[in-house]
Amino acid sequence: MKYNFLIDSYATERLKVVSVWSMFRDEDLRVRPNAPSNLLDARGRSVHEQMVHQCVSEDFWFRTILGIDVNAPPLPPRETRWEFMAQYAEDSARRLAVLQKAAEPWWEELVSFFNVRRSRAWVMTRRMTHTAQHRGQLLAMLRMLGHDLHSTYGPTADTGGLMQNHAPTIYAYPSLEALLHAEKNGGAKSVLPPRTDRPVTERPSGVTS
Repeated sequence: MKYNFLIDSYATERLKVVSVWSMFRDEDLRVRPNAPSNLLDARGRSVHEQMVHQCVSEDFWFRTILGIDVNAPPLPPRETRWEFMAQYAEDSARRLAVLQKAAEPWWEELVSFFNVRRSRAWVMTRRMTHTAQHRGQLLAMLRMLGHDLHSTYGPTADTGGLMQNHAPTIYAYPSLEALLHAEKNGGAKSVLPPRTDRPVTERPSGVTS
C-alpha cells in the first residue's frame, strides 16, 4: 500500500512525542519560555499547556477531519507528566490501529480541512508536521532548563555531537512500552556519554560570520 510510509511515520512520531515528554521533570510543567519571568508571561505555552495542546489538538484533527474517533477523553484524569504520557500513548495506539487497516481509497478521499478540501493523506502529513513543530518548541525548552537531551531523530549535543563526526544516536528507551514502565517507576533512561566542549556546529573551526 503506497501510504504505508504515513502509517510508519505516525508510529514513530507518537514515540518521539512521549520520549520528549519523558525528558522533563514533574516540576517543569509550569515553566514557560521567557525565563526568569516565565510564570508571568503567558505568550509562550508552558510545558503543561504544550501537553494539553498535543492531546486535544490531535484528538480534534483525527475526530473531525480524518474521521477517527477512539472514544476516549483526550486528557488524563490527573494531569501529571506520567499520566499525560500514558494517555497519549494509549489514544495514539488506537489511532494507529485504525490507520493500519485503512485502504488506499480512504487516504485519497477529500475531506474538509478548515475552509478547504484536502486528501486524508495530505491532512495526515500536515498533522505530523504540526506535531513536530510543538515537539521542537519543547526541545528548545529542555535546553533552556539545562536538561540533557537524548536522541529523537539522530545525535544531539549530549549523545556526542554531529552525525558527520560519527556521534551515535542514543534513544532514552528502546520502546514505548519500556519508557512507560520505567517512567512510572522513577525513570531509567539510557546512559549518555561524558560531555565534550566541542562546538555542535557545521561551521569550520575558526570561521566566523
